[in-house]
Amino acid sequence: QVQLVESGGGLVQPGGSLRLSCVASGSIVGIPTMSWYRQVPGKERELVAIVTGGGTTNYADSVKGRFTISRANAKTTVYLQMNSLKPEDTAVYYCKLLGWRAYWGQGTQVTVSS
Repeated sequence: QVQLVESGGGLVQPGGSLRLSCVASGSIVGIPTMSWYRQVPGKERELVAIVTGGGTTNYADSVKGRFTISRANAKTTVYLQMNSLKPEDTAVYYCKLLGWRAYWGQGTQVTVSS
């Protein structure tokens, strides 16, 4: 079994920054692909950023140039650095690990508001 714990969400003013963390533990083999998704009420969960086992990253168009996904030296910890935050970035952010199946964290709320 795999467990994911996200942290770092909160309330921030437009233009501000936050860093989300996701720590994975349990039966993890190799360096897994990990990603961040977000979801607002009434909408589907959407991919924000992804980092593969080989280190390739990709981003949703809406966050390119503002968000950065990275791994810690402990390869099962990933971060999402979010800069120049906008009100439309408000959502619950979820971490996902792709093992033999997909594992999800419990989510962390990010609210961008003045």
